[in-house]
Amino acid sequence: MSRAASRRPSWVHEGARVFDPAKGQEAIVQFIGEHEDPATRRIVPEAIFLRPAGGGVEWVVADHQALREADAR
Repeated sequence: MSRAASRRPSWVHEGARVFDPAKGQEAIVQFIGEHEDPATRRIVPEAIFLRPAGGGVEWVVADHQALREADAR
């Protein structure tokens, strides 16, 4: 699926710094791709895999609209 078809903003791409309000922290986009939620078995075609900027445990965000662009440094 292309970025145009997904309607994902241009600032959400692998390597981008984003802010996840649900976690209250900045993260780096590691990967954008298919993810199956183990609890619901729902497949998300363009889930966003994040990790903290300094390293740590990765987490998945199902919808790019839940994220904000990180402030410029």
